[in-house]
Parts: sequence; structure tokens; C-alpha cells
Amino acid sequence: MTVKTQVCGPNLPPSTWVRWCKFNLVGAMGIAVQFLALLLVKSVLHFNYLSATAIAVEAAVVHNFVWHEQFTWADRTKSNRGQPRWSRSLPRLLCFNLTNGVISIFGNLVLMKLMVGLCQMNYLLANAIAIALCSLANFRVSEIWVFEEGS
Repeated sequence: MTVKTQVCGPNLPPSTWVRWCKFNLVGAMGIAVQFLALLLVKSVLHFNYLSATAIAVEAAVVHNFVWHEQFTWADRTKSNRGQPRWSRSLPRLLCFNLTNGVISIFGNLVLMKLMVGLCQMNYLLANAIAIALCSLANFRVSEIWVFEEGS
């Protein structure tokens, strides 16, 4: 009799659920970075809400990459002997920025334009909704491409 490996949730191995929890913990910190940057750039520096959103999202993307590299996907990002860690991290950062960054910036800008520009929603509430809607796509892209096994 063969015993199947227990999966956690709908057809996902436990390691994926642990990584998802780590991803969300880092994301929560990233939300704080994004909100603070948005508040600073919009309210203190008086940028337009869309420009402020793009700057705030990029700040969060860079913050999140550092934490994902060191925490969420640390098991996949350990450096090989003789190869400087940055030589592998830099291409991953570019990939992360091109994927998660584009998803986050484009998604946030489109959703902010709809919710704030058209629906007159508060920009901070709209930002929270936009972040939540973009996070699933970001996790999936990171899991299968940016921090893929053997990267």
C-alpha cells in the first residue's frame, strides 16, 4: 500500500503554504512601506496621486525583493561557492522588478485611476484594495519564475 504525501489545502504541498505565509508577511511589511511612501510623496511632497502611487509601489517592490530573497525564497537563493551572491541577485531583482513591479505598478495605477479618479474613493483605501488584488498574481509569478527551483 502506497501512502500519498499529505497536501495542505487545495492540491498544494505544505511548503507552498509556508512560502505563501512568508510571502504575505513580507507583503504586510511592504504595504507599510508603500503606505508611508504614498503618504509622504502625496501629502508632504504634493505629487499627483498617480505619480505618488508609482513611486510608492516601486519602494515597496524593492523592499519586498530584499526580504523575499533573504526570507521567503532563501532556500532557493543560496549562492554557489565562488560566485558572488550579488551576481545571482541582480538578475533576479531585474526579473522581480519586471514582473512583480509591472504587475504592481500597472495594476495599482489602473485600479487607482478607476477607484480614485472615477469613483472618488479615498486614495489610501483604494491603494489597500489594489494591493490585495495584485498580490495573488505576484506570488504565482515569483514562485514559478523569479525564484524558481535551481535559480
